Amino acid sequence: MERGEIMNKSVYSLVLADEVVEAIDRMAYSMNTSRSNLINQILAERVSLMTPEMRMREIFREIEQLMDQRFLFIDQPSDSMIAIKSPVRYKYKPTLRYSLELSRDMQGKVGRLKVSFRTKSEQLISAAADFFELWKRAEDVCLKKVFPDGVPAQAENGRYTRDFYSPLAEKLTDNEIANAVAGYIRLMDSCIQKYFDGLTAGRDYSDEIGSAYAAYVRTVTAVI
Repeated sequence: MERGEIMNKSVYSLVLADEVVEAIDRMAYSMNTSRSNLINQILAERVSLMTPEMRMREIFREIEQLMDQRFLFIDQPSDSMIAIKSPVRYKYKPTLRYSLELSRDMQGKVGRLKVSFRTKSEQLISAAADFFELWKRAEDVCLKKVFPDGVPAQAENGRYTRDFYSPLAEKLTDNEIANAVAGYIRLMDSCIQKYFDGLTAGRDYSDEIGSAYAAYVRTVTAVI
């Protein structure tokens, strides 16, 4: 398929059979998308063009292939978003949820990741907040040259929101974006597991987590 993105959209009138529209609507509903978007994608495939939605789906497919068995992919909420669950070895058997939304135009900002615990335990929420504050400090220190005012992230109410940027975003391949984002999620997940293992064992792994993030940053070349 030709690598070119359809960026602009206009309104057109089409005369379609009622049966075709009904079939399109059923398919669009099953795919969590709109009638117009589905027709646009079908036509783009027919004339060998790559839409932003098609590119995002391809990136999501590559991310799924890069994750190991502890990650469970949830039904895709939309064309631009994917959700992943990961169990945490800790009392109450909490689950982490990673929600990744990619930018449609990939101009500078690649996407946004939201991380949260699926729990109502105040103790667990407090522990999660402590970890995310630790993670934010590690990111601020290690990426100070790139983000002198702090990384584009927020740690609040036991949740973490992180924006990914790249000056090369428009030139990055699907594989480069998938590898960068998947690598970040895998690292965060392994550090969260270690942090909660430490809580269970009465050990502080803050230094090890900071070192792991610093080592990761030295390998980052495309998306930060």
